[in-house]
Amino acid sequence: MLVLSRKQNERIRVGDSVVVTIVRVSGDKVRIGIEAPANVRVLRDELDADMMGSVTLEGSAELAIPRLLGVAG
Repeated sequence: MLVLSRKQNERIRVGDSVVVTIVRVSGDKVRIGIEAPANVRVLRDELDADMMGSVTLEGSAELAIPRLLGVAG
């Protein structure tokens, strides 16, 4: 396991297509943003992938992740 220290707005790259951004640090909580291709499933560890089923987005679907996270995009 790689363990890193990051400050707000710093990023971590995973492979060629996944970027994890530290959006906000507040007390003992850290808010992160994850940018990944639509074919990469991103789940919290406590969620069982089998319980989630399958979600399919149309190719033209656009998710406003920066807006949802409250950051400029």
